[in-house]
Amino acid sequence: MEIHVGDIVKLKKGHPCGSFEWEVLREGADFRIKCVGCGHQIMISRKNLEKSVKSVKKP
Repeated sequence: MEIHVGDIVKLKKGHPCGSFEWEVLREGADFRIKCVGCGHQIMISRKNLEKSVKSVKKP
């Protein structure tokens, strides 16, 4: 799966703020993603992110 910095990924499960979209800030073995709705940032492993992605929007 091609996911790069700056992409917006839509996940299967929503964040508690109601947003399903996250911006990719860092890529590698782990990804740092930021919630588009509230700005909350998390680190997630590549395996878990690729499993939970529904779609990818390129900038």
